[in-house]
Amino acid sequence: MVSIFAISPGTPHSPPPQQQPASPVRWHEDEVEALFALPFMELMFRAQKTHRDHFDPNEVQLSTLLSIKTGGCSEDCGYCSQSAHSGTEVKPSKLIPLSAVVEAAQAAKAEGATRFCMGAAWRSPKARDMERVSSMVREVKALGLETCMTLGMLDAEQAQVLKDAGLDYYNHNLDTAPEYYGRIISTRTYQGRLDTIENVRRAGINVCSGGIVGMGESRTHRAALIAQLANLDPYPESVPINNLVPIEGTPLAGTEPIDPFEFVRTIAVARITMPHAMVRLSAGREAMDEVLQALCFMAGANSIFYGDRLLTTANPQTNRDRTLLERLDMRARGSDQP
Repeated sequence: MVSIFAISPGTPHSPPPQQQPASPVRWHEDEVEALFALPFMELMFRAQKTHRDHFDPNEVQLSTLLSIKTGGCSEDCGYCSQSAHSGTEVKPSKLIPLSAVVEAAQAAKAEGATRFCMGAAWRSPKARDMERVSSMVREVKALGLETCMTLGMLDAEQAQVLKDAGLDYYNHNLDTAPEYYGRIISTRTYQGRLDTIENVRRAGINVCSGGIVGMGESRTHRAALIAQLANLDPYPESVPINNLVPIEGTPLAGTEPIDPFEFVRTIAVARITMPHAMVRLSAGREAMDEVLQALCFMAGANSIFYGDRLLTTANPQTNRDRTLLERLDMRARGSDQP
């Protein structure tokens, strides 16, 4: 069995995501919806071919996500257990100590992760927070890991501070289509999300932005979300596709799950429309069986969150992921990537 931590001699390395070319608007929503409507096997074939044109199909990037400040967020996102508007049992906490972040990052690296993501439940960071989160970036980066943060909205000055600290990626999801957005959140505008992404891009930080499916939206809404992401100039280097985890106490707790094949279609369409991006199979993996995850990899997903927890929800245990990737003869994307 091939170790997921070994990079075989002569294995071709895919080009760093940040090498993708900038380009104008490429996809209209009806074109994206037409991709969704392809016969399933045809869609999978096209997605797999696109994936192989740009990446080693047997590599997967391992990222670990740590909540550095949990709960008490003033936003009213309908899916989020950390919202102060929700009725969940998540209790607000303060920003965790730098030493705890470093310890978690060291453990993640020892388990094979190459990117370490840090998330804080804020609408946006305050001035007093910026030096502390910048220190986290510097210390984690010193371990040889790629760094990613998600701290809510950023202005241009905050983005530059994080860039100066050495931040590699900033995550700010669009969540859903503009037309469906008001059904999910009322305390932050869609344009505000786009503005944060633009501030991050102008600072020279790689963009991580995706969305959540299974929130009751239609296929048309899913196509509109993918079109929004694909038409960013350039599109995000990292695209997390989350499958809603309906959490008791949130407004979306009783939402009917998305059809599994429709979820795979979403992965495939993201791969075709954003061929150079790392497409991450993100929240919701805990509820997916191994066959469904394998289909997602076939559809072009080449990144996962790796570790026992995400921010407040469970994630497949590390040993389970190792076993799955070994059974699929897949290996971890090498830590020697820029």
